[in-house]
Amino acid sequence: MTEAERYESLRHCKWVDEVIPDAPWVIDQEFLDKHQIDYVAHDSLPYADASGAANDVYEFVKAAGKFKETKRTEGISTSDIIMRIVKDYNQYVMRNLDRGYSRKELNVSYVKEKRLRVNMRLKKLQEKVKEQQEKVGEKIQTVAMHRDEWVENADRWVAGFLEMFEEGCHKMGTAIRDRIQERLKGQLSRDSGFLLQIEGDEEEEYYYDDDEYDDDDDDEEYYEDYDNYDEIDKKNEKERK
Repeated sequence: MTEAERYESLRHCKWVDEVIPDAPWVIDQEFLDKHQIDYVAHDSLPYADASGAANDVYEFVKAAGKFKETKRTEGISTSDIIMRIVKDYNQYVMRNLDRGYSRKELNVSYVKEKRLRVNMRLKKLQEKVKEQQEKVGEKIQTVAMHRDEWVENADRWVAGFLEMFEEGCHKMGTAIRDRIQERLKGQLSRDSGFLLQIEGDEEEEYYYDDDEYDDDDDDEEYYEDYDNYDEIDKKNEKERK
């Protein structure tokens, strides 16, 4: 800021009634009377003049009882502000270049301007890469969370399926066993009936009346016709001839 800009910024402060330009570093009684100054406010530290002759430029005002000590705000000082400006100088230059200021207005060389622009682009690229990495990390965490949930549900589903499958197999095995037993019982009942019938047949006895057969044999009589035998022999001899 220029000196005129600093004056103007002070005029816009609500606690300031009047701004005196070109005020001296070392004040005297004549200056106080001219501007009708009742008190001089400053911190209590001693400040030497430019020549170094005086130990404290406010010694006269302190002796007259017109000095008011001000307290410093913790964490705020002009030295810290200057250090922050110097530290972030490159960022300050790039911000103003982006706003439309030329390098000449900012008192920056051509090479420095190009180097700052390249560095700023690299910084933006790093920020984008970091942002993408964070998004990927969030997605990985989401996938991992859903994976744990899916694994838990899958274990529960598999356990339920195995339980139902085991129960179904048990029921099916019981039904098959019952049907086999029923068929075996039916087969056994049929086989037992057939065996009983065979045994009953084997137990039947046949009785023959020998006297009846003897009587028939006794009654039968056989008669042989010898003349007939002679005719048959003759006939066979003719056939041989």
